[in-house]
Amino acid sequence: MNFSRQREIIYDQVMNYPTHPTVEEVYNALKPDNPNLSLGTVYRNLNQLSEAGMLMKIPIADGSDRFDGRTDCHYHMICDKCGRVFDIELDCLDEIPQTVMRENGHRITRVTLNLKGVCAGCLSEENPEN
Repeated sequence: MNFSRQREIIYDQVMNYPTHPTVEEVYNALKPDNPNLSLGTVYRNLNQLSEAGMLMKIPIADGSDRFDGRTDCHYHMICDKCGRVFDIELDCLDEIPQTVMRENGHRITRVTLNLKGVCAGCLSEENPEN
């Protein structure tokens, strides 16, 4: 995959973003310093980077897809209140591919899991004395 200047700044923005950004968040962060950048360019490059395995695309059923610079095996929790996406480590799911192969003969190439709930920050706002 060729790395144009635009693709490089888009990739760097996701890698350095404090959360899992949407296409629009990446675009809005980069646009002030890159006036020739279009939303379509950001969308296309993020999808190409995820297809190439350099970023992880997190499909959000009732919202905008998010992008993650971490491509290792991990899962995500989406807060129903603030909409933020959090990385979750769950070692208990590591055996799923082997179990499915052993019991059903299917080869699992990737396990993705999105948990929905309320994040710790939103919970503390609901119950400030806890």
